[in-house]
Amino acid sequence: MTKAIDYFFGIGSPWSFIGLDAFTDLTRAHGALIRPHVISVIEDNGGIYSRNRPEARRAYWTTDLKRWAALRGKTLNFENRGALSDPTPAGFLVMAAIEDGLDWIALTRALQAAFWTSGNDIGRSEVRQAIAEKAGFDGAKLEERAQSEAIHSIWTSNITVAKSAGIFGLPTFRYEDELYWGQDSLPFLERHLNGEKIAA
Repeated sequence: MTKAIDYFFGIGSPWSFIGLDAFTDLTRAHGALIRPHVISVIEDNGGIYSRNRPEARRAYWTTDLKRWAALRGKTLNFENRGALSDPTPAGFLVMAAIEDGLDWIALTRALQAAFWTSGNDIGRSEVRQAIAEKAGFDGAKLEERAQSEAIHSIWTSNITVAKSAGIFGLPTFRYEDELYWGQDSLPFLERHLNGEKIAA
């Protein structure tokens, strides 16, 4: 029986970016199926955007991100964060790729790297379309699909599912109804995939 993991993530989440390759490597090693759910932070469940945290916690958050990025071989660029648009629409592009059976992981990787490493404004339609084109996708077609009522309905459904599941932060992995929040929890997910679930 194929192992299936629900993957709740966001394009604008630095932790999702840092952990993407480690997660996909893990699923590949176990022949596991990824069921992707693009979402935002679920504030109703206690999720807190970094901009709403006290300065001391924000400072530590930045330091911890840099540590993990270095460990995972990723580069983060914090120089122009305040000047960038909301990256949420880029997630709709990924949802369009998912629905069309395209390589959504490759598109996610390209958009996240553009946003977090290169500092590109993926909130702008022409920017994300160009990134998609460079990654081998039909950017205009994906963008048109991303604006459809069907994709927006999926976004709403994803949020509802995440809220009901008790998810609050990104990324979160759900395997056999067990939640693992944060890319730093991948070792626990790995043990669970190996049949060594650690009881809470």
